[in-house]
Amino acid sequence: MRILIAPDKFKGSLSAREVAENIALGLRDVLHGAKIDILPMADGGEGTAEVICNALGGSWLQCKAHDPLGREIDARYTWIADRKLAIMEMSEAAGMRRLSESERDPVRATTFGVGEMILDAVNRGANEIIIGLGGSATNDGGWGMARALGFRFDYEHEQDQKVTCLLNLTKIAKPKDMTLPKIIAAVDVRNPLLGKNGATRVFSPQKGARKDEIKVLERALTKLADVVSQEFCVDYRDEAGAGAAGGLGFGLMSFCGATVRPGFDVVAEALELESKMKDADVVITGEGSLDRQTLEGKTPAGVANFARKLGKRVFAIVGRATKDREVDEIFDGIYENARPGMSEKENMERAAELLRENARALARSL
Repeated sequence: MRILIAPDKFKGSLSAREVAENIALGLRDVLHGAKIDILPMADGGEGTAEVICNALGGSWLQCKAHDPLGREIDARYTWIADRKLAIMEMSEAAGMRRLSESERDPVRATTFGVGEMILDAVNRGANEIIIGLGGSATNDGGWGMARALGFRFDYEHEQDQKVTCLLNLTKIAKPKDMTLPKIIAAVDVRNPLLGKNGATRVFSPQKGARKDEIKVLERALTKLADVVSQEFCVDYRDEAGAGAAGGLGFGLMSFCGATVRPGFDVVAEALELESKMKDADVVITGEGSLDRQTLEGKTPAGVANFARKLGKRVFAIVGRATKDREVDEIFDGIYENARPGMSEKENMERAAELLRENARALARSL
């Protein structure tokens, strides 16, 4: 029997590689003769650069940048030398992980550091840049990134550098002689920029936005989209993924000519998932939480779709799962780490042990 293990990370607990290795350990306790291959996955969120780096034999580069609140940091991204390909995550400079809970403030947080990372890759001669858009602390529509790239923003009167200054935006000027390589924005959500399903209303509360700030931030992004449309004759506000990373998807399309693609597809192509799955008899995937959102381009659904297409049995081992018939139907079986009476904290702390336990149970069923 040949088994392919292709999970995502368990956020806050284990990396995708650690998840895959623990599942493999559990399987080997029962299936002594099985051939087991591991292929850690990602879907555009945090961990995307590491997964591609490990698979393609890349290296890590470091550059100076600024965090969401403007403090200087050392940021890193992956470099595939023979292709002059840079793979970066916006969260490295502008992510929630750069802030303490008390510092979360999407009115002040910007994507300026993301622009600095892009410039560093451009200066190294990058032919292509892939940017994963998960885990953001920002809600600025890519305004900060564009400023770092040299775009000039004019306002009705002098403004401090907060996202709310976009309410008074009058004009945007492109930098002279700016040449950018092909840029792919890898997203794991399909939200537009504005509206009830947009960046602000759906995601800004978890980034620290108060109720009164949500309305102001929505108006600020609306004004940004209006001025972009007026100045550049493009309007991406309703595109799927425009609302990813607090509207950075919109900003990358508008200011950089980027293409927005489902992050899982980008990673699956880079790792040649389909060809590696063809030799497997069984496929195992997983992530921290399996729920309705899984169907919107998350790793387990992507892996399951490939497996179904190739006629393979596919199982999920997850931290926890909500009961959803449509989610259940894409797998031949789902194994949860969660146990009755177990707290979320204990579930996360014991993730490795519980993965091995579930893998042994799955192995016995095979």
